[in-house]
Amino acid sequence: MDYTKLMDFTDKVVFVSGSSRGIGEAVVRAFAANGADVIVSSRDQGACEVVAESIRADGGKATAKAAHAGRMEDVKAVFEWIQSEYGRLDVLVNCGGTNPFYGLIGDTPEAAFDKTIDVNLKGPFYLSAQAVKMMKPNGGGAIVNVASINGITPGHLQGIYSMTKCAMINMTKAYAREYGHDGIRVNAICPGLVDTKMTAVFTANDDLLKSHTDSFPIPRAGQPEDMVGGVLYLASDAAAFTTGTTLVMDGGHIA
Repeated sequence: MDYTKLMDFTDKVVFVSGSSRGIGEAVVRAFAANGADVIVSSRDQGACEVVAESIRADGGKATAKAAHAGRMEDVKAVFEWIQSEYGRLDVLVNCGGTNPFYGLIGDTPEAAFDKTIDVNLKGPFYLSAQAVKMMKPNGGGAIVNVASINGITPGHLQGIYSMTKCAMINMTKAYAREYGHDGIRVNAICPGLVDTKMTAVFTANDDLLKSHTDSFPIPRAGQPEDMVGGVLYLASDAAAFTTGTTLVMDGGHIA
């Protein structure tokens, strides 16, 4: 075995949803740096193009393709485009997410409930459904879902978000069980508190942030780049015997 090639994604086609910022952006840049032909995707074509252009300027291969993962017409259209442009898909990373409501779970507005389900669960579910159909004829592939430690233990005043991430963890196991014989591996990471736009309610206030992180074994918020190694590992040949698992990446918060 050539151990130097275990994390090599040269000529692999990698689609990362929610990759115009935050964890998704860090992940798509890392894949490109390791040789992949990456597809940068979110709802905002302009934001995707900024990231893709930056990757190309650094010598990587990247294309921007907007898609709203919660809209089935967008999901179908983006996979038709991938088939037309590349003829294959080797890796899907489901990184798009939202958390529009902080409050008592019983007070969750219907609009916030629907949006959270659509973006955090329905979108990744159907992106994965399309991905396995494309991967199967080509001998397999890998899917990595970005869940959350809130899917293991519900976050305070984050009930509906936590529910969707719990479902994503179970979805990961279901896809892994049903498509392993087709050469498709499906795993998830569970980030803890990571400094992104979505978590600014915690990270923008130094005192509030410190009150959370002082009890962590690694006493700080994570950075998007801290999530990269776990995603690349689970998508790579280094994880060839790993499927249906969740990798907790939270600075030891729930240890």
